[in-house]
Amino acid sequence: MNSYDVAIIGSGPGGYVAAIRCAQLGMKTALIEKYSTLGGTCLNVGCIPSKALLDSSHHYEDAIKHFEEHGIDIPGDIKVNLKQMIARKQSVVDQTTGGIDFLMKKNKIDVYQGLGSFKDATHITISGEETTEIEAKNTIIATGSKPSTLPFIEIDKERIITSTEALKLKEIPKHMIVIGGGVIGLELGQVYKRLGAEVSVIEFMDRIVPTMDAGVSKELNKVLKKQKFKINTSHKVQSVERNGDEVIVKAENKKGEVVTFTGDYCLVSVGRRPYTDGLNAEAAGVKLNERGQVEVNEHLQTSASNIYAIGDVIKGAMLAHKAEEEGVFVAETLAGQKPHIDYNLIPGVVYTWPEVAAVGKTEEQLKEAGVAYKVGQFPMRALGRSRASMDLDGFVKVLADKSTDEILGVHMVGARAADMIAEAVVAMEYRASAEDVSRMSHAHPTFTEAIKEAALAATEDRALHI
Repeated sequence: MNSYDVAIIGSGPGGYVAAIRCAQLGMKTALIEKYSTLGGTCLNVGCIPSKALLDSSHHYEDAIKHFEEHGIDIPGDIKVNLKQMIARKQSVVDQTTGGIDFLMKKNKIDVYQGLGSFKDATHITISGEETTEIEAKNTIIATGSKPSTLPFIEIDKERIITSTEALKLKEIPKHMIVIGGGVIGLELGQVYKRLGAEVSVIEFMDRIVPTMDAGVSKELNKVLKKQKFKINTSHKVQSVERNGDEVIVKAENKKGEVVTFTGDYCLVSVGRRPYTDGLNAEAAGVKLNERGQVEVNEHLQTSASNIYAIGDVIKGAMLAHKAEEEGVFVAETLAGQKPHIDYNLIPGVVYTWPEVAAVGKTEEQLKEAGVAYKVGQFPMRALGRSRASMDLDGFVKVLADKSTDEILGVHMVGARAADMIAEAVVAMEYRASAEDVSRMSHAHPTFTEAIKEAALAATEDRALHI
């Protein structure tokens, strides 16, 4: 039987990054993955393939809607080759997962393919083509999450689908009904909207992306409506039925009226649930809470002292980069170091176009906590760079403490917001004031000038270009 200093169950961003950091710190490391490719949901059926399709569909939309204005004339019809688009997406996935294979070999990490299941706190049974058992002094649970559904919805993976199936459709839907106006539903909805589908979003809460700042939700709602999305908030789905190639969704609106939506595909994107099936956690003395999450303390240690858990399977935002930080945190803790994670400074991103990104507190959270704050906001359309690229929608909003001027939150909608948010994370990690950021030189013309201008607006209401 092979013995290891640490075994990691699950090879998503949390698991494989934890494995690399453990190996870097001199631990003999094993990584267990039940699927044939490494990378978990994110690399195989999540972040990476969805971004590939978002990029491809964006190119198509530019070609049919914007090229002419740029002085680019393309003779004949511009057509979508969905088969090739899906094939390109898959090649991106294959390259990326292949890169993880390389990193495992480079770091001398033993990879086991099969379902990892606890025999006890220090022994793991791996059921694959053959059954193996390994011994591990410490174990990190990184088993991730799966798409959730509603109790009355039967996912048939053909017409009533999750994000996994939406990444490999054989045809462009005529009318895609999206249940859930969160990140996943809006991103995949936009892919198929650009390709010609009609898209109707049904959201239970009173606004889309309901966990984000209300100003951001409002702006994104406005932009998506301009793109001809049909957005139905405060709608409670009551039934989803399939009739041949048709899907009928019934929902109750805020007036108590039943509204019927009919389409050819229904994407159910109502969040994700922690995945611990087959883990046999109880055999190792690992407790789960009522939501099915693995319970951990502030060191990410479970109820079994030599077993840790990270990522989607524990509490907190289900984000790949949160899982990565936690993977490094546990590896360094096992090595006797004293790492830290500031969960307030883990950014959130929606990869629609325009993109949405945020870090820190929302206005709603600051009001609820009774914190006196000031707001600086700057519209993207006032930037030369935005006019040059015709990306005029959105804004950057900086929230700062009223007395100390420390930045408490940054929220943005606009082109390249996903990349720009890193500046706000760095500023807040070093507890910068709005004035600190406003006095830093930002290259011109760039989208990031909106951050400087919003910081100027928050400092003494002295934005320069508005």
